[in-house]
Amino acid sequence: MKRIMITGALGQIGCDLVTKLRQIYGNEAVLATDIRMTDNDACQSGPFKILDVTNNTSFYEIASEHRADTIIHLAALLSAKAEHDPALAWRLNMGGLLSGLETARELSCQFFTPSSIAAFGSDTPKKGTPQNTLQRPHTMYGVSKVAGELLCDYYFYKYGVDTRGLRFPGLISHSAPPGGGTTDYAVDIYRAAVSAGRYTSYIKEGTFLDMMYMPDAVRSIITLMEADSTKLKNRNAFNVTAMSVDPETIAASIRRHIPDFVLRYEVDPIRQKIAEEWPDSIDTTASREEWGFDVQYDLDHMTDDMVSKLTQKLQTGQTKIS
Repeated sequence: MKRIMITGALGQIGCDLVTKLRQIYGNEAVLATDIRMTDNDACQSGPFKILDVTNNTSFYEIASEHRADTIIHLAALLSAKAEHDPALAWRLNMGGLLSGLETARELSCQFFTPSSIAAFGSDTPKKGTPQNTLQRPHTMYGVSKVAGELLCDYYFYKYGVDTRGLRFPGLISHSAPPGGGTTDYAVDIYRAAVSAGRYTSYIKEGTFLDMMYMPDAVRSIITLMEADSTKLKNRNAFNVTAMSVDPETIAASIRRHIPDFVLRYEVDPIRQKIAEEWPDSIDTTASREEWGFDVQYDLDHMTDDMVSKLTQKLQTGQTKIS
């Protein structure tokens, strides 16, 4: 990677990834794009362009102008929001992906796009979910992720595009607000704990889901993209995870810092149904063997950092947490 273009740069992953890549490759080498512009550091610290990823012509022209050799395509409508407007989710998630893949093919770019544990379904083994297994999701987000994995495989085998991807679990970050995913409670719970000392979970007690702290997710993307292509057998997409937790597990970790933290429940049937179809824990053997995946943060280490960072932001007025 030398000249990198990122779509969806203002999303949960993009905010942290843009910052890290600019630290490594230089500000001017990393072009951030999104459908809107804000005062976020991703917009201000280096080149930024407004981009509707479903516009094939604009996608190609912006990538070509930047002389991109790598496209990291993050723009998507996430699980909970996608269920409220499945037609929009398909147009954005698949139309944007096709635009990105066509641009990568025409410009001979490396190409990354994330998949998700949403690509699995209720018939998938829930514990130790294998790298290659039955994928029959019942959500539009999940359907688009399975289709996306297959489409990226197609562009690799048909056109030789160097496509790569990761099946992310829930991602937890202090940098950006949640983006409409089912696992977003795991971000909300920290924000609410620091600001109010209490949280009402829309996910039921005992609902275990895989999670990962954002620094590990960002490092995983970079490590995969820098890996030797000849060693990758499962390029679209690799299982990755750091921990399997439910709301009570996270609350117990938070109480090491905030002893009086109160966790209540008001279950959202839509997000609960989605969560129950996803794995409790997934197997990362292929990622570890093929490109050296590992993580630096377990639950308590992540909690220590989340509480510290959010407390600092709240005290300095950098963030408003409801």
